[in-house]
Amino acid sequence: MAGHIPSNLIDEVRSAVNIVDIISQYVSLTKKGKDYVGLCPFHQEKTPSFTVSESKQFFKCFGCGKGGNVFKFLMDKENISFPESVISVAKIAHITIPGEYNNDAIYKKNPIKQIYSDATEFYQHILLTTKLGEVALKYVQERELTSEIISHFKIGYAPKADNILYIFLKQKNYSQDLLEQSGLFIKNEKGKLLDRFRDRLMFPLCDELGDPIAFSGRRISNDSQIAKYVNSPETPLFTKSKLLYHFSEAKHAVNAENHLILYEGYMDVIAAYKCGIKTGVASMGTSLTSQQVYMLRRVTPNIIINYDGDDPGQHAMERAIKLFNYPNINLGIVSLPEHLDPDEYVKKYGPEKYVNEVKAAITSTEFLLQRMSKKYNLFNDRDKLDFINESIALIAKNDDPIEIDIYIQKLAQKLQVSVESLKARLLREQRKIRTAINHQKQIQALYPTDEVTPKQLDNVHSSSVSFTEQKRLLFLFIHNDNARLYLLTKKFIFPNESYQQLADLWLSYLEKNPNPNISGFADFIPKDLQSIIVNMELTDMPYTFSEGEIDDQIASLIKQKTILEMQRLYDQIKVAQQKNDSQLIIQLTQKIIELKRKII
Repeated sequence: MAGHIPSNLIDEVRSAVNIVDIISQYVSLTKKGKDYVGLCPFHQEKTPSFTVSESKQFFKCFGCGKGGNVFKFLMDKENISFPESVISVAKIAHITIPGEYNNDAIYKKNPIKQIYSDATEFYQHILLTTKLGEVALKYVQERELTSEIISHFKIGYAPKADNILYIFLKQKNYSQDLLEQSGLFIKNEKGKLLDRFRDRLMFPLCDELGDPIAFSGRRISNDSQIAKYVNSPETPLFTKSKLLYHFSEAKHAVNAENHLILYEGYMDVIAAYKCGIKTGVASMGTSLTSQQVYMLRRVTPNIIINYDGDDPGQHAMERAIKLFNYPNINLGIVSLPEHLDPDEYVKKYGPEKYVNEVKAAITSTEFLLQRMSKKYNLFNDRDKLDFINESIALIAKNDDPIEIDIYIQKLAQKLQVSVESLKARLLREQRKIRTAINHQKQIQALYPTDEVTPKQLDNVHSSSVSFTEQKRLLFLFIHNDNARLYLLTKKFIFPNESYQQLADLWLSYLEKNPNPNISGFADFIPKDLQSIIVNMELTDMPYTFSEGEIDDQIASLIKQKTILEMQRLYDQIKVAQQKNDSQLIIQLTQKIIELKRKII
């Protein structure tokens, strides 16, 4: 329910934004008819089943079933409360929520998230304004990290002290239990909490809303006995495999730059930012995961990978390419010379040259062919033939005939062989691929998997009576005053109690709201009924009606109910037959005959 924020203020906030604009910050949406579609941000899928209706201001995933209005989207995506979602949308819409609502305890952040927010401000304060931070500030300035960079990336400094953060947070009245859960502290043998990060430059790791939920601390001393990087341990808020550094900020710049760039570490993201590239993200030096790939491709199909130029970095790019094996992904690769990482390249050659490297990104196929050629001595005929076989096997996996033609032409020119001979080899490889695919399909047909796709069912308590008629009647009850009056006059009761509850709630909502709207009604009703409204609204139905149509819908519902009652009686007859109860069989048969007369 709506909580303490007044309903008129909630309506103002909701109507001030377009749900398409909000969801576009999380999902790359494509116009399809009157709606928008994209990859669901709540579950991984290969083809888009996530729909956003601009006219209705609702979203719905037909794969996992999630749906609702703009507030429900943020509640589900960011795991926040209804009041928090209203406040978040209000900030986007530049609407001020009065302090009496904004500061209520019910609207405060998750306490661990609030701890990280306070810690971020504390570390940044130490870096920029205290004597303790002078050494770190000098270190930062030597690396040409400007005040704008420090502010944008929220960089701070954890001083060389055992418990300075602990004392600061205890003064803010955080409980010992919460501080232990935060991951910001370690326990010594006496059970005392000590700061996990000491004498380190602090880089906050943020969630999709841009709120800090973890840290990565970089050593600033030259002591090689100490780990160069220390990251927060995983917590209920932070799972390393599901986070990309700078993702919250980068996705907002996608429309301007038309791509995301994937790096290995945060210093590469910062180096790119200094060059004017705002769309850099990093997987924090760990192996790229399928969850991180999904985060990227639901924001944009245009992705560039620029890992370190050394052998481990190049191998990591090869592994990453395999994870992007999805249709409609436009993957670019930047492989820097001299084994340099992006940060080193920018320092050596400057921003302009680095930007040109990004603009000159090659395709993943071209990158893999270049890597492949380094394994062979192409002056040796045997090696040359092996290289041709491996190259053709790679090219044959491509579906675009133009790309295939480009690679065949380049290969022919590089190896001094005819295009025709390479195409003949290509056709043979493509036949092998088709045969393998067909064989796999035959196996799947013989041995189907037990995987079940989630069904899109209305949230109901009985599934015995068809919901097509009830959905139509509820739609008219809500959207057409005359239809509602006609149904009330006929004293119509929905067979399903959830639908009837929604009808009653709509009448209550009309009494309390002078300007009723369906999106506001979704906030007014219990959570377990919202999916019925979303499903109804995303079904294409006319707002006009005739009394005859309503009578037909009601008659259909009565007929279905009668048929179900007859089926129940038939089941009872089978039981009576097993018991040889002839008297009960006669009674039940008479009831069935009476019911049949009603529907003939």
